[in-house]
Amino acid sequence: PGEGGGPPSGPGDGAGGGRYGRELFPPEDPHESERIDAAALVYDPVTTRRLGELGVGPGMRCLEVGAGTGTVARWLLEEAGVAEVVALDRDTHALTAWELPGLRVLTADVTDENLDPGRFDLVHARFVLMHLPGRRRLVHRLAGLLRPGGLLVLGDAVELPDTLDRSSAYRRTMDAMWAALWATIGTDITEVPAYPRYLREEGLRDIGAEVVCPPLLPGGPAAHFWSDTLRRMRPELEATGLVDARVVDEALAYLESPLLAEVGPGLAMVWGRREDED
Repeated sequence: PGEGGGPPSGPGDGAGGGRYGRELFPPEDPHESERIDAAALVYDPVTTRRLGELGVGPGMRCLEVGAGTGTVARWLLEEAGVAEVVALDRDTHALTAWELPGLRVLTADVTDENLDPGRFDLVHARFVLMHLPGRRRLVHRLAGLLRPGGLLVLGDAVELPDTLDRSSAYRRTMDAMWAALWATIGTDITEVPAYPRYLREEGLRDIGAEVVCPPLLPGGPAAHFWSDTLRRMRPELEATGLVDARVVDEALAYLESPLLAEVGPGLAMVWGRREDED
């Protein structure tokens, strides 16, 4: 730990000063919920399987950080049978219409140093930390929200690019996407492999990890998600100078083609448990 009771910021800080949901992917866009739900179709089965295997179930109090449209929060309550889910997000309009017993909607920013939502048996954040500055400090804060015996489960993106075909329109456009995310809102996935070490440094035990890279297949939800994402980011993609309109058009056509066959960007899940009190 660094001075002031918390660890220093991680190596991925200090890029674009924008924020997810403001400079990119504003929640008021009528298609944003559909885009998020397409990703949920791909990654929710991975997340919920792992949470179930980790013993998430009845009686637990859970914090869902970056709850989005609430698909994981809903699974926790309706399928896993947990006692309470605090669904935290800066924009909670997709959650407020729900009337699920045990659901508490908290409109807040996880980077707010004054935020204290309580203590939990599970703290889960998926595709959240990668978009935020101070990831190392956020891991420290989230670990501090665990009850004795509580689980911290972090999930962020990883990618296994085809290094033998770096010149394809798809590969060039995806490279431009990561560069544009970095330049615009500071998204950085290079720090994700350090998460197990961060959890160990926080004193958590039973640390584990898995990586799942779903295939991009014609007509599938993953292809739909990335097509929609690239369309929404077209100005930022071209602004990187790595691609032009023709290359982006070719990449989008490929994502909608029956010839589509790629290892898509994946989800790395890392978890650890707070020591029980003696």
